[in-house]
Amino acid sequence: MNRIRQRLRIGATALQRLVWTLGTASAALLTLLLGVLVAAVCLVGVGLPLIRPWLLLLRMVADLERRRLTAMGHPIVSAYPPLPRGLRAVPGYLRHDPTVRRDLAWLPIHAVWGWAVGAVGVQIGVNVVRDLTFPLWWYLLPLTEASLLNGLVSVTDWGSVWWAILLGLVWSAMALFLNPVLVTAAAVPGRRLLSPHPDLDLSARIVELTATRAAALDAHVVELRRIERALHDGAQNRLVGVAMLTGAARDAISRDTAAAEAIMERAHEAAEQALAELRTVVRGILPPVLEDRGLEGAVYALASDCAVEVDVDVRLDARCPISVETTAYFAVAEALTNVSKHSEASRAHVTVRRTGEWLVVRITDDGRGGARVDAGTGLAGIERRVAGHDGTTRIVSPVSGPTTVEVRLPCGS
Repeated sequence: MNRIRQRLRIGATALQRLVWTLGTASAALLTLLLGVLVAAVCLVGVGLPLIRPWLLLLRMVADLERRRLTAMGHPIVSAYPPLPRGLRAVPGYLRHDPTVRRDLAWLPIHAVWGWAVGAVGVQIGVNVVRDLTFPLWWYLLPLTEASLLNGLVSVTDWGSVWWAILLGLVWSAMALFLNPVLVTAAAVPGRRLLSPHPDLDLSARIVELTATRAAALDAHVVELRRIERALHDGAQNRLVGVAMLTGAARDAISRDTAAAEAIMERAHEAAEQALAELRTVVRGILPPVLEDRGLEGAVYALASDCAVEVDVDVRLDARCPISVETTAYFAVAEALTNVSKHSEASRAHVTVRRTGEWLVVRITDDGRGGARVDAGTGLAGIERRVAGHDGTTRIVSPVSGPTTVEVRLPCGS
């Protein structure tokens, strides 16, 4: 049963990605036709001012495909140099920049190959729905129009309707097993041609990595300060109290045994409170529930402790690195804390998926919205932790809601 559900999920995901492929391929086809038109008017000497806007459009379409491939688990960095200004500079840019040459090579391939593959995959999905539902509506059609396989098989009675069900099962098998192959095939040109050229200046990427490294160090310092403050203000004060109470009990034991016993009782309670606070600090460093039950069990534990009703949907095929799981755990914990304290929500939903090399965590609620990173609600802490792993955080919280916090963490293959 689990294998069947997994296969159905794979088929549904493949159909969704093929629809997206068809969309980006349609955009590429339109861009290609506009490029041919620009080239044609350039031949008569009036199209040079149109080259730069067309290159900007080409970059937008290529970046759309890069986002699609990244969502599939094939992250591709967009590393474009600034477009030159001036009519004389643009032709030289077209001749010498390797990125634009790779984009120009990808554009017709994706416009034709991507559109064909996407159209085939989407047509298979349409055929599944049409043929499996055929028995529900065929009798409403005129006899001359009730047919299968584009008119090759006529349906005139209920006996021939079984052919529709059989064809629907065949299309379903193709959707479950062929469509994932089509998704992989459609991604090949983009993976090969849209990645940065080996000779490209990666200074922008170096700057980005420097920033994420600084964010990681900042998050580390903030965490150390939090731990130090928790130990100093909590457990340390409790232990000082234990030491003072045991000293008072030792002085009083020879004079007043009852008073000494009362003091020792207070010392015992203070020691238990210190232990409880130490356990809280330890759980804040690396939650034991992650080691014992993994990220799925840890998220369910957070949901059960939340004051708001939380729906949890976790689908992980394998464990992620413990540092990634810890960051995802604290992102969920902080987001649910915000839901409980600030959102006035009645319900929240937590979704965790591993897509290729990315762990995607999404927390949504039906609260009043208006959450901001600079509002002191802990969202800045989530951003710092995630940036330290070279991940991304997206927060959408319009006034009146709903609020969505989406975290994407690289977790390896």
